[in-house]
Amino acid sequence: MRHSMDSDVFRQTAHSPSYFELSRRLGEGARGLVDFCIPCNPYFPTPEMFADLARDLESVLKFYPSDAGAIAAQLASVLGMNPATMAMSNGSTELITWMDRLWVAESIAVPVPTFGRWTDQAMESGKRVDMFPLPENEGFQLDLGAYVKFIRSRGSRVAVLCNPNNPDGGYLPRREVVRFLDELSDLDLVVVDESFIDFVEVERNPSVAAEAAIRPNVVVLKSLGKNFGLHGVRFGYLVANPGLARRMAAALPKWNLNSVAEAVIFMFREHADDYQESLVKLSLDRYRMGSELSRVPDLEVFSSQANFLLVKLIGEVGGPELRDYLLVKHQVFVRECSDKLGLSGQFLRLVVRPSDDVERLVEGMRAFSESRWGIDRPTLVS
Repeated sequence: MRHSMDSDVFRQTAHSPSYFELSRRLGEGARGLVDFCIPCNPYFPTPEMFADLARDLESVLKFYPSDAGAIAAQLASVLGMNPATMAMSNGSTELITWMDRLWVAESIAVPVPTFGRWTDQAMESGKRVDMFPLPENEGFQLDLGAYVKFIRSRGSRVAVLCNPNNPDGGYLPRREVVRFLDELSDLDLVVVDESFIDFVEVERNPSVAAEAAIRPNVVVLKSLGKNFGLHGVRFGYLVANPGLARRMAAALPKWNLNSVAEAVIFMFREHADDYQESLVKLSLDRYRMGSELSRVPDLEVFSSQANFLLVKLIGEVGGPELRDYLLVKHQVFVRECSDKLGLSGQFLRLVVRPSDDVERLVEGMRAFSESRWGIDRPTLVS
C-alpha cells in the first residue's frame, strides 16, 4: 500500500470521495479498505442475493429496464402501499433536486447540521435557506416547537425535517412529527426525510409515510440504497398524496431507474425476512460500537437511531488529521465533518459496522491518540 495520498481528493466536493476514487489512488492497498464513511447496511443484500444477481448479470446489463411506473408498482405491492402515492428516482438526491424545482418558490427552512443537499440544492438555485441551528450541548436534539416558531418568524414557505437526522442520528417520535405536520398545514410543502428510518429500534412503525399519502402538503423521502446497502444502484422514492406524487413522476424521466435496481426490487419480497434480520443485527452492532468508542480517550459519542454514530474529538486534534492517519496507517476510511454546516473538523460520522471492523477502527484511534504520529507521520501530498 502506498503511504501517501493527494489531500485534494478530500476537497474536490462538499462530500467525501467515492470508494472507487480512493481505490484508484490507493492502488493494491485498497483491497483491505474498511469503509466507515458511506452509511451502508453490511448485512443486506445477502450473499445468496449477490450470487443471484451475478448469475443474471449479463441479461440485467444488456436489456432495458421496465419504466419507473412498473418498478414502483412492484415496490408498492411489496410494501403494501398505494402505487399512486409513490414516485421512484435515481437516488434520493434526484428527488431533492426536483422538489426544489417544483415546490420551493422562495424559501426553505432546514435544521443544521443535516444532509448537505437540503441546504446546498436550494442555495444553488437562488432560494433563501433559513437555517435552524441544532444545539450541540443538547446532543443536537431538534426542539420541534422552537423550530415551528423559527419557521413562522422567518416566513419560510417550505420546511424540512430529517428523521433520524444525518449526521447525528437523532430521532423524533412519530407522534411529535405528526404534530409538527399539523402545525405547518398551511405551508407550501413539508418534507420529512426518512432515509434512515428503517434503522430505528425505539419505536415500532416510526414512519409518517401513511400521513403523507393523505395530506395536501407533505412529502416523505425514502432511500433504498441506504437501507439495502446498495449505494451504487442509486434508487429512492417519495410518498405523497396522489396529486403530488403524479406531478413528481411526470417531471422525472420515464426510464430513470436502471435494470439492477429493478432486479433488486423484484427480489425483495422473497428476501424480506433477511432484510428484517439485517436490521436486528445492525441494531446490536450499533450498541456494541457505541460502547467500544465510549472507551476511547478524548472522544465524545452521541446517541443515534441511524446506522452511524457522530463522535467529537476532545482537544486540539482535528478530524482531517485523524482521518488521514486512519486511512494511511490502518486502511480505515472515516467521514470527517468540517464541511458540514453546523459542525466543525472536530467531528466524525462513523458508520455502524461489525465487531471485527470496529476493533480495527478503535485500535487505530488508540494508536493515534498515543503516538500523535510523532516521527512516523504519514505523508499526504498537497
